[in-house]
Amino acid sequence: MAPMTRMFSPGGVPGEDVVSYYARRAAAGVGLIVTEGTYVGHDSAGQSGRVPRFHGEEQLAGWAKVAEAVHAAGGTIVPQLWHIGMVRNAGEEPYPDAPAIGPSGIRLDGTEGAGRAMTQRDLDDVIGAFAEAAAAAERIGFDGVELHGAHGYLLDQFLWATTNRRTDAYGGDAVARTKFVAEVVAAVRETVSADFPVVFRYSQWKSDNYDARLAETPEELEAVLAPLAAAGVDAFHASTRRYWLPEFDGSDLNLAGWTKKLTGKPVITVGSVGLDGDFIKGFMGEGSPVKGIDDLLDRLERDEFDMVAVGRALLQDPEWAAKVLGGRFDELKPYEASALKTLS
Repeated sequence: MAPMTRMFSPGGVPGEDVVSYYARRAAAGVGLIVTEGTYVGHDSAGQSGRVPRFHGEEQLAGWAKVAEAVHAAGGTIVPQLWHIGMVRNAGEEPYPDAPAIGPSGIRLDGTEGAGRAMTQRDLDDVIGAFAEAAAAAERIGFDGVELHGAHGYLLDQFLWATTNRRTDAYGGDAVARTKFVAEVVAAVRETVSADFPVVFRYSQWKSDNYDARLAETPEELEAVLAPLAAAGVDAFHASTRRYWLPEFDGSDLNLAGWTKKLTGKPVITVGSVGLDGDFIKGFMGEGSPVKGIDDLLDRLERDEFDMVAVGRALLQDPEWAAKVLGGRFDELKPYEASALKTLS
């Protein structure tokens, strides 16, 4: 199950409805659940009091119940650890007095002045927050962690030249821009047990900028991924809008396929799995017809990638995995944006 922000956790606390929401998918055959993004313990990490947090006694107690229920239903689960960086606006919850911070204080659209560049203390505090959240995940019974480095949020802001214009050791060329993210990965890796998986999710595209790219060539992509693999990433989660599209000219490999080829690490692919509709139109309220998965299975059998994450199709239909595994394709429910309004 791919991570999907739901905003059903008042005070950042996942309640019984969240417990049931994840347990239903595990009971229906989802082998691994990546939770919705959860804010790490840093005041500038988020922008909503209804998005769950992965710090605080009450919040972690709620997540412990989620993990227990998923395990009882036969699944495994990892939390996605998240800091939104310069996506934050002044005055937003859960900490309205906290500033927006990022590598250079620059928003995804290039706007300056809406926040500030991170100081060394900021960098150290955020690294510590990710490490503490990962340690908590292992302590309360999760099966690993995923670090959210995609879609233009804080970790991605360091990787992307548009938002990282630093002139110190944390900015510069593609390799230099990985330094902060690699330090986050290394701190997490050092904090948890050696066999506790650390997954890193990344993307080329950003929120509201679907043409953005970290890399124009496989060589440029390798420059970004190699330091992260060396720092301790066990598996990559390559986020694309449509898994079937090739990433670079001259090859049919998608982003996950290139990631596996370049790093040798296990890789998760994702992007409109089970849907045959436009990415944006589906979120704006138009339905997405069901798409077959024969091509997906062919790619999986060719070892282009190792795992497949399902997002909106599984959001709409909790029984999606069981129906697919049982060959009951005629029973699948087309995605509708109304599914975002409930925890079905």
